Amino acid sequence: MTVLLSKKTLEDYGLINLGKVYRNLSPAQLVEHSLARNEGILAANGAFSATTGKHTGRSPKDKYIVSNEDIADRIWWGDNNHPLSSEKYELIRQGVADYLQGRDVYVLDAAAGADPSYRMPIQVITELAWHNLFTRQLFLREAEIDQSSDRPGFTILCVPHFHTNPRVHGTRSDAAIIVDFKERLVLIAGTEYAGEMKKSIFTVLNYLLPAEGVLPMHCSANVGPDEDVVLFFGLSGTGKTSLSADPDRRLIGDDEHGWGDNGIFNFEGGCYAKCINLSQQYEPQIWNAVQFGAVYENVIVDAETRQPDYADATLTENTRVAYPIDYIDNVVTSGTAGQSEAIIFLSADSFGVLPPIAKLTTEQAMYYFLSGYTSKLAGTESGVTTPQATFSACFGAAFLPLRPDEYANLLQERINKHNVRCYLINTGWTGGPYGVGKRININYTRAMVRAAISGEIEKVETAIDPIFGLHIPTVCPDVPGNVLWPRNTWSDPDAYDRQAIKLAKLFTENLPTVYPGFMGGTSSATR
Repeated sequence: MTVLLSKKTLEDYGLINLGKVYRNLSPAQLVEHSLARNEGILAANGAFSATTGKHTGRSPKDKYIVSNEDIADRIWWGDNNHPLSSEKYELIRQGVADYLQGRDVYVLDAAAGADPSYRMPIQVITELAWHNLFTRQLFLREAEIDQSSDRPGFTILCVPHFHTNPRVHGTRSDAAIIVDFKERLVLIAGTEYAGEMKKSIFTVLNYLLPAEGVLPMHCSANVGPDEDVVLFFGLSGTGKTSLSADPDRRLIGDDEHGWGDNGIFNFEGGCYAKCINLSQQYEPQIWNAVQFGAVYENVIVDAETRQPDYADATLTENTRVAYPIDYIDNVVTSGTAGQSEAIIFLSADSFGVLPPIAKLTTEQAMYYFLSGYTSKLAGTESGVTTPQATFSACFGAAFLPLRPDEYANLLQERINKHNVRCYLINTGWTGGPYGVGKRININYTRAMVRAAISGEIEKVETAIDPIFGLHIPTVCPDVPGNVLWPRNTWSDPDAYDRQAIKLAKLFTENLPTVYPGFMGGTSSATR
């Protein structure tokens, strides 16, 4: 089998006079190294458990793209993409190279993109052994794919114990996540949060693939017995992983996919599930996937019994576990499937006013895709400790190097071409806002997802919400009728109206900032 390598060697990146270079170690070897280096502990279920210091989530304010004349006009500069000059970047690169002299590193040859037509080689160079294990379990692995490729690769260089100096390097803090599209390098410094590596490659694919007519998507995907493919869009904590891990359907992937001419394909070879309040009863597939080779991030593990405590949010609510997708029984081993028949937009609404399920017209689907509304849950990003209403274009603004309309146009083409049914499902609060109401019962949510996927929801009458213009089903199998209409769950209907109007206003104010020309920038698209 041809070994897949990035086109550049370690020396090409200025990495010389290193200590030992460990390349493509097995999970068992990486666990041994991680334990020997005191990078973490082994939990009772066999998972390796690490903590990530002060960074327990992504640091979007510390994300940079090296600016040059070839890309400057294409990038969606702003809160999610900050420019870094080539001069400052070279200073950081040289500092990292100097820091690594005499130090051991771990190298992994992997790939992203299950469809061979679009597969990108990845070389991962890490300072920490457990970071290499993390990426080995999440990216596509050597033994599972055809590794021959003429496509240029990308390299991740993750050195968390090297800290940037804002006065010297022009960064905001001592952490930096830098993407250099010219050199095809992602450089990560100052943060041990392993999710930065995963999301950096997603950012890279979000830049490269639209030029090839492929829509990159922040979504999970599964396929049923009749080969019907369903996509679940949503930000972290909205239920993408939990709802797509359905024992009656095969999982394609839990977080990142592409939609090309051949259909849907997974970018990754693993899953990255939230662990807070993980339940064997409600999420048995994820629960059973946590075994030897899996990697915990910031999960509290008892010092004596080594049993994980999924309810303990001492370090963060953004507790995570990474594991290969084949740790789940019913998966699509190829990572590829046909064209999607249904799309579900997930939102964890902390206002408690969005309906638990609604049918969307194509116009409404585009409106919600460009809006990307949810409540940013505690711990997902550094500094977030309580749910906050947030709008994230395309349900992944933090990972979009291009302007949102480029992705929206690709999605609309596919919805129209394949007659895709679209739904909005709220996995957030009911009976009141966060702090008053309660989280919607996951069994009800699962029942609504089943009804949407099967098409049962298409057969029932709907009522139009007077504020959001959404088509709300009047009945749904296995769901109490009063749950479907959120206003009925509030003890004070007038308070509901005020809260709903407040959220509708936020929608109206947000969209022009994302895409001023979309449907006049008004909220009429919700109707």
